Amino acid sequence: MTVCFEERHYPCGTLYLAADAVALRAVAFSTNWPRIKAALGAVQAGSNPLIEQAAQQLHEYFTRQRQAFDLPLHLDGTAFQRRTWQALQAIPYGETRSYAEQAALLGQPQAVRAVGRTNGLNPLCIIIPCHRVIAKSGKLAGYAGGLEAKQYLLQLEAGG
Repeated sequence: MTVCFEERHYPCGTLYLAADAVALRAVAFSTNWPRIKAALGAVQAGSNPLIEQAAQQLHEYFTRQRQAFDLPLHLDGTAFQRRTWQALQAIPYGETRSYAEQAALLGQPQAVRAVGRTNGLNPLCIIIPCHRVIAKSGKLAGYAGGLEAKQYLLQLEAGG
């Protein structure tokens, strides 16, 4: 099945959206795009209905008209990675969790570093909200799009 991708520009930076005819496969910052693109295999520049739908929902998110995404998603990963990414989807809009809290929710409180690494591998940033995870101290920590983008997203969701 052909995977198409497009580069789109949003207030938090440039994002690459990739989808096949069935599911959204990636929403990635330029820093992660080469790795994610390689994992997708053969991709071609261009749009399709799912990319357009994702772009519209992202526009609604950035204009505070949407708090949750309604898109078919395809995630490749280990069982631990898929569970970690599912836990991210349970963090409500406008709220944050620490990496330790996320690890505890997975039933693996000792896996804080593994959770952080897996969050960094998230192929669907914003859609799967890894930006909502912060350090236990409350400080911002690691984000594929950079800490400025993470801060922007958290402020957007806080209404600021």
